[in-house]
Amino acid sequence: MSTEPLTVLLPKQKPNFVETAYVRALTDRAMCYLKTGYPVHFSGPAGTGKTTLALHIAAALGRPVILIHGDDEFGSSDLIGGQNGYRATRVVDNFIHSVVKQEENFSKVWVDNRLTTACKFGFTLIYDEFNRSRPEANNVLLSILEERLLELPSGRSCENQMQVHSDFAAVFTSNPEEYAGVHKTQDALLDRMITIKLGHHDPQTEAAITAAKSGLPEEAVARIVEIVRRFRSLGVNHHRPTIRACIMIAKIVALRGASAEGGDAIFRETCRDVLCTDTVKITRHGEALDLDRLDEIIDQVCSPRSRPNGANGHALASIT
Repeated sequence: MSTEPLTVLLPKQKPNFVETAYVRALTDRAMCYLKTGYPVHFSGPAGTGKTTLALHIAAALGRPVILIHGDDEFGSSDLIGGQNGYRATRVVDNFIHSVVKQEENFSKVWVDNRLTTACKFGFTLIYDEFNRSRPEANNVLLSILEERLLELPSGRSCENQMQVHSDFAAVFTSNPEEYAGVHKTQDALLDRMITIKLGHHDPQTEAAITAAKSGLPEEAVARIVEIVRRFRSLGVNHHRPTIRACIMIAKIVALRGASAEGGDAIFRETCRDVLCTDTVKITRHGEALDLDRLDEIIDQVCSPRSRPNGANGHALASIT
């Protein structure tokens, strides 16, 4: 019998996890809802830390974690299990040495999948981007979240219902419906969970995370975050770029020994490469977010008048 191995995570609190007042408030709210018995749903655009926050909360709960990533190919069996193998038995009769009698029998075997395992043992379920799975595949969650009962197909030999373990908790994440590959979630499922809508972090949190990931000085990180936030404000619905852009720029600047100065050719080049991509939305007026707009923002943020120490940057090398 060949089955997909089941991975159970044992999350630990990361020592370098950045927990500002903003993050702490989100964590406290989610922990309160989970301890009350309600599943939590983090909803928001990419780059707002939904999965990281879900894993942080799961570590705080102190239970093993089953992680599921939403997939359009999922059916209910990918969540709860199914007849995924065969059991073979063989009988050899050598009572009479001159006669060899063999009997073989094959029968289907039920194999539990990740959701069933989490419900049975009281693990924490993290269903990441669950609305990338088709709504009909997620229907099995309705009775789990409401009646705390898992409805099982008739092929399972033991029972057709399973009482969900009292320690079972669920954290869901989702991207907006306008994202590619995302399905509209059924209202009945959303009604059974508490949704916390996440947006981009506040400047202090973005700066703290960027500094922790890159090791750059506070002043350099502040300029990078300000450039990204100003560029973000030009895009449709403020979707892009995310904090990932801050971290990318900061890490590259640190690795190449550059400085977050308007006159540093490496810094300006890195900002262009990271920020001027197809993932950055066009402006509300239908104009592209071009390099000239970005250069203006870099000049404004890195201007000596905008910094308390009035330091000048390095000489600007020509960039073609």
